[in-house]
Amino acid sequence: MNKEQYDKVQNGKGFIAALDQSGGSTPKALEKYGVKPSEYEGDDEMFRVMHEMRTRIIKSPAFTGKSIVGAILFEGTMERDIDGQGSAEYLWSEKEVVPFLKVDKGLEDEDQGVQVMKPIPELDGVLHHATEHGVFGTKMRSVIKLANPAGIERIVAQQFEIARDILDHDLVPILEPEVDINSPEKAAAEDLLKTGIAKGLAELPDGAVVMLKLTLPDTPNLYSDFVQDPSVLRVVALSGGYSREKANELLAQNNGVIASFSRGLTEGLSAQQSDEEFNATLEKAISGIYEASVT
Repeated sequence: MNKEQYDKVQNGKGFIAALDQSGGSTPKALEKYGVKPSEYEGDDEMFRVMHEMRTRIIKSPAFTGKSIVGAILFEGTMERDIDGQGSAEYLWSEKEVVPFLKVDKGLEDEDQGVQVMKPIPELDGVLHHATEHGVFGTKMRSVIKLANPAGIERIVAQQFEIARDILDHDLVPILEPEVDINSPEKAAAEDLLKTGIAKGLAELPDGAVVMLKLTLPDTPNLYSDFVQDPSVLRVVALSGGYSREKANELLAQNNGVIASFSRGLTEGLSAQQSDEEFNATLEKAISGIYEASVT
C-alpha cells in the first residue's frame, strides 16, 4: 500500500470526487451534461463520450490535489488513458489525487426494503488489475429504502463480507450502504444502519481499516463515532440526489465527514461550455464542496 496515498486519504483536506457512473446511470449523466442519446450509438460509443467528459473534468486546472483528496473511477475509465497514461496513474502522478475503483456490478431488485449488490464475478481478477494500475481502494454501493431490520442486516453483512476480500488484496474498501433520501423511514433506517456498521467494524481483523460512504443523516453528527474509530480511515458522504447547495449545507453540519459527490460535483457542467466557462463552473463547485468538507 502506498504510504503517501494513505496519509493523504487519512489527513488530507478536501473531498473525494465520484466519477464512477456506470452503464445504468451513464445516459442520464450524459444528458445532464448536454449530450443526448441520439448523439452516440451503442455502449462503446456512450462510454467513449463519458470518458471524454471525465477527462475534461480531471484535466481541468480546477481539479487538483489541493482540494481533492481522491477520485472514484468506473472500471472502464481505469482501463482508458489520459494523455498516454492510465487514468488511475494520471490522477496520482499529474494531479496528486488518490485513485479508487468502483467494483460493484449494480443492484438486485428490492427485497425486505433494501437492494443488495448483484454478485461480483471475477472480483479477484479485478482487484489484482486495480493494484497493477496503482489504485488505492475500492467502492461498492447498495441501497436501503426502508427501516427493515432484516434487510439492513443483509446489506451490512454483504458489505463487510466483500470488504474482507478487498482487504486481502491490500486495498482499502469504501463501504457504501446508501439510505435513500426519499425514504419515508430515513431516520429510523439510519439508526439501524449505524448499529449494524458498529457491529461490523468491531468484527474486522486486527489492524484492518475501511472507509464508509454514507447518506447525509437526518441527525447531524450521527456518525461521529465512526469518524473517531481507528478502524475507519475516513467517513465520506454522498450527495444522494440533493442539490449541491443542499448537500453542502447538510455536510457542513457533520464534523469530520468529507464529501464524495457525483451529481453534486458535475452540476452545471455542459459539453457546450467553452473551456473557460467549464473550468469556472467546476472551480466554483469544487470550492463550495471543499469548504463544506473542511468544516
